[in-house]
Amino acid sequence: MFRSKLGKRRGPAVALLAAASLVLALSGCGVDPLTPEEARGEAAGSDDKAGAGGTVDCAKVKCIALTFDAGPGQDTPHLLDVLKEEQVPATFFLLGKKHVDRYPEVVKRIADEGHEVANHTWTHRILTDLEAEEVRDELSRTQDAIEKITGRRPTLMRPPQGRTDGTVAEVSRELGLAQILWSVTAKDYSTTDSTLIRQRILDGAEGDGIILLHDIYDGTVPAVPGIIDELKRRGFTFVTVPQLLAPGKAEPGEVYRP
Repeated sequence: MFRSKLGKRRGPAVALLAAASLVLALSGCGVDPLTPEEARGEAAGSDDKAGAGGTVDCAKVKCIALTFDAGPGQDTPHLLDVLKEEQVPATFFLLGKKHVDRYPEVVKRIADEGHEVANHTWTHRILTDLEAEEVRDELSRTQDAIEKITGRRPTLMRPPQGRTDGTVAEVSRELGLAQILWSVTAKDYSTTDSTLIRQRILDGAEGDGIILLHDIYDGTVPAVPGIIDELKRRGFTFVTVPQLLAPGKAEPGEVYRP
């Protein structure tokens, strides 16, 4: 799902293939995703009613998680301004090389303002193409860089293009990382049309949903206020991914997808 802002823009056929990649990535990989509802159900009867995610009860409230991949970038500070004004928490799956290491002050601000800081690998290599040690390096380097800035190691990761398998799951388990996929994406890597990005998200939004956007593309951040306003009007409550799963907790190595 990632393309450098300086790289060549994907054509329509490639964009269509990328949109289908999540389904293809999970078929035959031996990793069965859990839904947020299943995660909450596994915690039924627990004394930890709020879980790790706070006080929102997404079993009773129509929740949706807003997530951003492959940043931070030059537009992320403005995005954080919007989220602060709207009082909306988000989950940021950060890319290490040329992002976390280039914008450490933005990474710190994301954490300081109460958003969930998560891992999107170091260089966005497709993890299912790698040996276990290479997967470990991609994730560990980002873990270390984020911890150095925020003082906390992420507990969530998102595999590039949603591609995962047993090896990725095992390494993620070793590193204490749960795998988080998504339910709707705007394919914002293929367009700068903010109106189109907004409409694609609104068309696919549903309770217990996880929205995938990228704060590194020109059309994305301008679309966010309209997305937030309309989803609030529809009665959605915005939560982080841990809040979406609470009182359940994201278990290392497991895959979560609405």
